[in-house]
Amino acid sequence: MSAPLRRVQQAPRHLLVCEKGHARHPRSRHAAHVRDHAYNCRVSILIPECGILPEVLKSTVADFGVYYLVKNLSVHQLVAHEFIDSFVKKGSCYALTYNTKIDQDNTAALLPTGKLILSVDKDTYEELGLQGRPSRYSGKKAMRYIITIDLTDSDFHPDGKKHKRVLWALKEKKPLEFDFLMAWYNAGAEGSTLMSYFPKNQIRALKPKITFSTLRDLQCPALQSNELEGKPEESCSTEELFEWLGAVLNQVNLDNKSNSFISTYCCPQPNTTVDQAFLCTITGFIIPDKIIQLLEQLCSYFSEPKLAHWLTLTVHGFADSPVSWRENEHGFHKGGENLYNFVVFRNLDYWLQMAVGTNDDCPP
Repeated sequence: MSAPLRRVQQAPRHLLVCEKGHARHPRSRHAAHVRDHAYNCRVSILIPECGILPEVLKSTVADFGVYYLVKNLSVHQLVAHEFIDSFVKKGSCYALTYNTKIDQDNTAALLPTGKLILSVDKDTYEELGLQGRPSRYSGKKAMRYIITIDLTDSDFHPDGKKHKRVLWALKEKKPLEFDFLMAWYNAGAEGSTLMSYFPKNQIRALKPKITFSTLRDLQCPALQSNELEGKPEESCSTEELFEWLGAVLNQVNLDNKSNSFISTYCCPQPNTTVDQAFLCTITGFIIPDKIIQLLEQLCSYFSEPKLAHWLTLTVHGFADSPVSWRENEHGFHKGGENLYNFVVFRNLDYWLQMAVGTNDDCPP
């Protein structure tokens, strides 16, 4: 068999990092991990032994806020000091290019830390003339470069050489223009909003799409919070749970019938069958601050006795985002996977599973 054919048949490399903790432990890192994953496109909640949206979650799910689609926005507008002073320095500002492909197009992202990330092809990089580094995933001969601009740097002020150089490169030398998804978060903040900052014919407010469904007679893996690796005939491992959850969220039939041409996958052993399970899916441009609020409410779900032994919160990142966690470079390869999942148990122990595909660093 030829080498190229072997590479096609090989499964792409992927990483799954698992850790456990307790949601009320003072050193728990669950909120930090959520906050470090800036760009999220889908959130899914699965609660076994539940048929409708629990009361404790209703207000949080209904108030996921709005995000914005800003059309034909020049990148130099993001480095303007009026924008930096109004949004970057007064809250958490998120921006991500819309309908761009990370392995083919120029892309940009503004992190809530104030870092502007540009992922550009070689020609654009040379025309801009800004300092950057070769992409880790562009091969031996670099064809893609990453430029990072810290908008909160003390040297990045209107009269400084650094700001003038960046503004000239993005406005005069090589203007870059994209459609952006944007969001801004600052609890209790007053003053400017993104809607009033941009012209009305350029910006549109959007709300996340929310769907509910009830799954009947669902086989669920038996889990023990203190056994990440599972125990034979007693509980399933975190890897088995992760694979099962992927099948459930993608509505894969778990019957493993001999006449099925789609899937022969079945629920891992040991398992139990629940009469019903509630599934809520939220899609849009979802910021970490809202996910942290949702996770806290999910922990509160177990403040009263429940039939469910555990529930899950799964978050998918954008496949074409230039970063995954923190400022870690993200590439697409064959799927662009970057996601994480919380399994929250009755006693508020949790498992955190973080997964990425081939062109990614190991999650933190």
